[in-house]
Amino acid sequence: MKGIKMTRKHKAYTEDFKQESVTLALKSESICQTAKDLGIPEATLYGWIKNATRHTTKHTAQESKLDLHEELKKLRKENARLREDREILKKAAAYFAKEIK
Repeated sequence: MKGIKMTRKHKAYTEDFKQESVTLALKSESICQTAKDLGIPEATLYGWIKNATRHTTKHTAQESKLDLHEELKKLRKENARLREDREILKKAAAYFAKEIK
């Protein structure tokens, strides 16, 4: 039996299973217990969590830049509208002040 190598077959998990496992693990108090409950090795679950958080961090940073850019455009537009409103109100106040005198 010396020349025989034992190989382990790796179980293939679906992406949905991985995502659900990561979500469950992050919500639970013990990642180790979650791995046991799901019947997967702890190292596997930790790897999935690492990959998910790395991907989420990159994705979130890109979304944040886009969100900030959109918010900036919206605020600049609102600022211009408010300046117009202020000018109109100044003129109206001056007009009505003349009528009172």
